[in-house]
Amino acid sequence: MKLTLGFSPCPNDTFIFDALVHHKIDTEGLDFEVYLGDVEDLNNKAFKSELDITKISYHAYGYLTDNYVLLDSGSALGKGCGPLLVKSSNSENLDLQNSTIAIPGKYTTANFLLSIAHPEATSKVEMLFSDIENSVINKEVDAGLLIHENRFTYQDRGLEKILDLGEYWENTTGYLIPLGGIVIKRNLPKEVLLKFNKILRKSIEYAFKKPESPLKYMKKHSQEMDEKVMMQHVELYVNKYSIDLGKEGKNAISQMFNLAQEKGIIPKVEKDIFIN
Repeated sequence: MKLTLGFSPCPNDTFIFDALVHHKIDTEGLDFEVYLGDVEDLNNKAFKSELDITKISYHAYGYLTDNYVLLDSGSALGKGCGPLLVKSSNSENLDLQNSTIAIPGKYTTANFLLSIAHPEATSKVEMLFSDIENSVINKEVDAGLLIHENRFTYQDRGLEKILDLGEYWENTTGYLIPLGGIVIKRNLPKEVLLKFNKILRKSIEYAFKKPESPLKYMKKHSQEMDEKVMMQHVELYVNKYSIDLGKEGKNAISQMFNLAQEKGIIPKVEKDIFIN
């Protein structure tokens, strides 16, 4: 059985999916047509139901629970891994209500966290996440919301942090930061859902056991990234919650959904969001 599978070219995702897509583990009769895209591209494809399985922002998932269910494995969720709001180090302190802010997409969890922390910050410009750093440097925008590898490089490029939104979330709620997860279409046969859930876990466990194995695939899609930054990326976003959300991970996601519904950011969720 062939399934369409979407994830990002970022090191954390290529680390997670390498063993699965290259059949280094037994995929139990499942094969995959892979689509690589940035996070908001994947979110938008999920809104159109174009992919059977996909990486998705938790914010976007709040709108898509009727069509997709969240897998136990594959999530980017943890501590100290949230998006950063930055500005040029030689600019004045910003009034966010009157500042233009570059965001990596309307439905990203980064934008959700910014909306929670600073609801007054409404002048936003959507752009590819990797373009945000340069847009702030070039004064095209007043501030930018950084995700992925840019959080490791912004200080070297003359930018400074306004707010660590992950830190804000942790201090405000006491929960882990849910960034993104892997979802699968609910209308697929139940045995396929459970089989892929199991295979994905094995793929991540394989990568942890043999960390040199996914390096070629990671480098192929991160050619301009320093290997040290690439591995920092993996260490930050791939952890025990990526193998299995567990009770702590599920509680954090549920808290995020409850807060988002309470504030009217996402519609009321009618279905169980977790696979069972």
